[in-house]
Amino acid sequence: MARLSGLQRDVLSLYRQCLRAVREKPSDTRSHFRDFARAEFHKNQGVGKKDFGTIEYLLRRGRRQLETYQDPGIRDLH
Repeated sequence: MARLSGLQRDVLSLYRQCLRAVREKPSDTRSHFRDFARAEFHKNQGVGKKDFGTIEYLLRRGRRQLETYQDPGIRDLH
């Protein structure tokens, strides 16, 4: 397997953090959070590996969203 760049490691780390955060949500709404995280990453899968500005922007945006959704007061996305 090829070595991952720093940005690739950051993206994978954010994805894992999102999936771990899902465990903290109520069991009846976990699937909504998991599906949302998967959809967001899948939606941006086509961003080029060399498009550093866009990747860094999406990482910042993803971290902010994760921080927001980790709030215990947020119990569901709908």
